[in-house]
Amino acid sequence: MKASVFDMLGPIMVGPSSSHTAGAVRLGLMARKVLGGKPQEARILLHGSFAETGKGHGTHLALTAGLLGMQPDDERIRFAPKLAEEAGMNIIFENVNLGEVHPNSVKFYLTGNNKEKAVIRGASIGGGRIVITEVDEFTVEFTGEYPTLILLYADSPGMIAEITKILAQAGINIAQMRVAREGKGKRALAIIETDELLISEVIEKIKQLSKIERVMFIEPLS
Repeated sequence: MKASVFDMLGPIMVGPSSSHTAGAVRLGLMARKVLGGKPQEARILLHGSFAETGKGHGTHLALTAGLLGMQPDDERIRFAPKLAEEAGMNIIFENVNLGEVHPNSVKFYLTGNNKEKAVIRGASIGGGRIVITEVDEFTVEFTGEYPTLILLYADSPGMIAEITKILAQAGINIAQMRVAREGKGKRALAIIETDELLISEVIEKIKQLSKIERVMFIEPLS
């Protein structure tokens, strides 16, 4: 497999480590996107090297900056805690053992301004790249490199067919799709990564499906 310039040189960023800084910013940013906006409260669980050396590498600053919507090259990252306080965000960090997961892992418990909630776990895997491995207690796997559609819905026959039909009619090609469920007929979650961005009309059509509980569309991380 050929190495990209990104793999060799890493991202443009503020801070000493691409995993602890650039990757951490992107994890915070992805968590914010899954929630659907700026969190009012955030409980952030740090695992492995994030817990052991994160403070020295600015991981706390980077995760906070991501939750504020910053990019890895934002000069304001160092001021993220103060900016979060000014924005009315209450953030608590805890060092924990999340089990057999990547050493640069973090788990977010977020609450939004309208009391909406989201649980997200992910890892910084090197060179500023990330992988999300859990959303709302469902096991998932996506990177934020593709346009990503996240769907919560009631499991029922034909549901995936209805969703993919809407995408096909709009000329949207599916790059990858993963589905998880609590059990037959219970809550399910689909992660659909696409080659094209989704326009609002397509997202609205999916929202109108009877079994849909929540629709999140995440544009690729820069």
